[in-house]
Amino acid sequence: MQGPNKERDWSLSVAPSEDGVQLALDLKDLNGQPFTAILALDRVEARHLARALLAAAGDAAERTFPRPGTPG
Repeated sequence: MQGPNKERDWSLSVAPSEDGVQLALDLKDLNGQPFTAILALDRVEARHLARALLAAAGDAAERTFPRPGTPG
């Protein structure tokens, strides 16, 4: 985990396209080289991706923080 003053080694941007959205994930260092993955998604695919990312974030949060009343 990085502190608030550290620069991220990735960025994510989204732009509208004719058929939906274009998502660009930029990694500053992938095996010593910068790398950009570009996904062209229609509206349905974009919604599926957004739901999957939210679910993954929720799963990670549940695993990170113990529930009240459980040892952790």
